[in-house]
Amino acid sequence: MYGDGNIGRGFIGAVFADAGYEVVFIDVMPDVVAALNRDGRYPLAVVSDDGRADRWVEGVRAVDGRDAEAVADLIATCDAAATAVGVNVLPRIAPLLAQGLARRMAATPSRPLDILIAENLIDANLRLAEWIAAALPEPLRERLPSEVGFVEASIGRMVPVMTEAMKEGNLLRVWVEPYDELPVDAAAFRGPVPPVPNLRPFAPFEFYIRRKLYIHNLGHATTAYFGWRAGSALISDAVRIQGIEAAARAAMGEASRALSAEFGVDPAALAAHVDDLLRRFRNRSLGDTVARVGRDPLRKLSPDDRLVGAARLCMKHGIAPDAIARATAAALRFDDPADPSAVAMQAAIREQGVAGFLATHCGLGDAASDPDGARFRAQVLSFLDA
Repeated sequence: MYGDGNIGRGFIGAVFADAGYEVVFIDVMPDVVAALNRDGRYPLAVVSDDGRADRWVEGVRAVDGRDAEAVADLIATCDAAATAVGVNVLPRIAPLLAQGLARRMAATPSRPLDILIAENLIDANLRLAEWIAAALPEPLRERLPSEVGFVEASIGRMVPVMTEAMKEGNLLRVWVEPYDELPVDAAAFRGPVPPVPNLRPFAPFEFYIRRKLYIHNLGHATTAYFGWRAGSALISDAVRIQGIEAAARAAMGEASRALSAEFGVDPAALAAHVDDLLRRFRNRSLGDTVARVGRDPLRKLSPDDRLVGAARLCMKHGIAPDAIARATAAALRFDDPADPSAVAMQAAIREQGVAGFLATHCGLGDAASDPDGARFRAQVLSFLDA
């Protein structure tokens, strides 16, 4: 398990450990590595407004991610692998993954490796495959597609940033919500699907990727950006404000109709998913903050991400993304001084103007070359002026 953060320990590592696997975490924090190797387990708190259930995740250890030899040996010998390191770190671990895969291919050429990729990045599987291929010698590069499965996973479980108070004296403790399903791309496996009860293999998997981004992430971001303007500190407080819940529901509803049209999925099932997410957003025990969910607006306003990407899918299917435009306008007002991305966005808006920022950063062009983008940009500007 490459990445010992909240998703690594709070979700994927726990799911595999519960299925009987020994889970080896790769991390660069010496105190975390030492604690995992000392204890061989870590505490997990499943929290909701109905209460809290504590248990231990057993049969785990760790390797320091700076120990290239140890990491390569793990990749060469493991039964399955996963990453949850973050978009910015993913390309940096590719050379070490390539080193381990080279050893694996030399020692056991008939033993494929499937890598579950749990990153908030569209086409993360293709990107990681490209980065690893670039680090492999040419003869091995040709074997990569048949011997390594780059399996996208859709992370739906919400895990808060752990404060010192929440750790309760144990730096390994993680709080999670009860939701624990892990959809994965069934078509991407090169070996057998691991016998893990919570895994949900599905094809075509693009539907799950888009559903996570354009419903879950869109609704979460909408709640955060309107919550920021309302002065709410917590997502659970923001979503309880009637107007904010209505704004999130409306934006998620537009995206749901577009996803239904794109993939032929039952609209009632997507509506039920929206209801479930809004209920889960209300979980006060998670303590999830508006600042955390709203952070990095430059990424969240990029052309294919949760706001503009969802709006374009709506327009493709003749659905007016009015609520998504309102959410996008709210995102442009996000000015958390503790978030470098928000600071950079506000500086870019001052320099280019909002219309210029929407054109250059969000990819919303002019009426001649990009009529849908121009219409959406005009919608966003109208809500900013309102």
